[in-house]
Amino acid sequence: MGTGQERQRKKHPSHKMCPALIRRRRQIQSRQKPGSNSKLRVIVKLKQRLTPLAIRMLRRDLGQEALPIHRQLAFFSAFSTIVSISCLDKLCRCKGVENVYLDRKRTATLYVASPSIGATQARKQRGLSGKGVNIAIVDTGVYPHPDLIRPYNRIVAFKDFVNGRKRPYDDNGHGTHLAGDAAGNGWASKGKYVGAAPESGIVGVKVLNANGDGYDSTIIEGIAWCIANRKRYGIRIISLSLGGLAIGTCQDDLLCQAVERAVRAGITVVVAAGNNGPGRGTIESPGNSPSAITVGAVDDRRTIVQADDRISWFSSRGPAKGGLRKPDLVAPGESITSLRAPGSVLDRELAHQRVGKQYFYLTGTSISTPLVAGAAALLLQRYPKLSPGQVKASLKRRAFRLGYSRGAIGSGEVNVRFLIGVGGSTPAARKRGQSAACRRCQ
Repeated sequence: MGTGQERQRKKHPSHKMCPALIRRRRQIQSRQKPGSNSKLRVIVKLKQRLTPLAIRMLRRDLGQEALPIHRQLAFFSAFSTIVSISCLDKLCRCKGVENVYLDRKRTATLYVASPSIGATQARKQRGLSGKGVNIAIVDTGVYPHPDLIRPYNRIVAFKDFVNGRKRPYDDNGHGTHLAGDAAGNGWASKGKYVGAAPESGIVGVKVLNANGDGYDSTIIEGIAWCIANRKRYGIRIISLSLGGLAIGTCQDDLLCQAVERAVRAGITVVVAAGNNGPGRGTIESPGNSPSAITVGAVDDRRTIVQADDRISWFSSRGPAKGGLRKPDLVAPGESITSLRAPGSVLDRELAHQRVGKQYFYLTGTSISTPLVAGAAALLLQRYPKLSPGQVKASLKRRAFRLGYSRGAIGSGEVNVRFLIGVGGSTPAARKRGQSAACRRCQ
């Protein structure tokens, strides 16, 4: 591109907008009636540190345009706000603004309906239960279910970025189910429904509302809190079972960049691939994060062996935007029985899916994700000095190779038998593992 053309491009306000924001702006302009000025929810990233002075200077440059500050994201020298189209264009012409992103709404990656992963032997033969490894469930909250608080309370911390409440709760029910998939100890079921890492601590971070929705700015704030408090609460893993359409690459996606920062800070981040399959290239954001462990779903068909497992039709397929190879792994995700949050939205809407008084079942890659988070907790208990990259590489290397393309299942189905010297990627090892181990978490 010539120098003149480059200057012309930089004069246009869209040169600082992410692809998702450009797309939304065009949609609004095509429908907008003369004289109206529709509003957009955006995240503004500054070139300098986020300070009161920087905000005052920005407001001075905008003149009469209103610039309310909703959330300050010092993590990125950014803030979220709601602006008109005219204000957005002025913002993009301000010298102090680096980029402007659409503050997108994300949803819990729930499809509709019992967990299976090979953790029982690791617990019985090696004593691997996730003890000492805490998992942050960044979702709709966590209800203090008996399987999490008895015989002692394993909800080590709770932070609410939606309603500001201090005590653990879950008005949707999704996050509580995930916490059980990862770390439920089967207290209420007398050991029948046990998660992958039943002695791991749970850090509940509420970023999604009662409907299971939340904005990028809220989720980023939740991830930033996990990074800032990782040593205080022993957070080694973040489980993210939420997402939305990936419009650009990770460079164009601030939530994806937040995931990358968490990994660089030493936290293993496990993310749902999404439920938009079976089409090619349907990996959701932030599952397109290069450093995250992106998880798809399989149907375990209620059998002990992994060889007969089938890819779930709804599980999002790779590659991710930009050609990135995703997903990384798959795990059981159909009809998973876990913890019920009484009175929550899902508890009321899916009353027919209750299992006894304390449990209910769900389906989706959102359920597969905490199972892999639990597997990562077992690995970190055995080898506590592993980096996030080493955790990811180890789980991928020892995954069970199902007969599907990498675009469907990545490296294969998560398999923790290698922690006790049973199972592996070779046919002989797989046969030994299948004959020796039951894959049920119960």
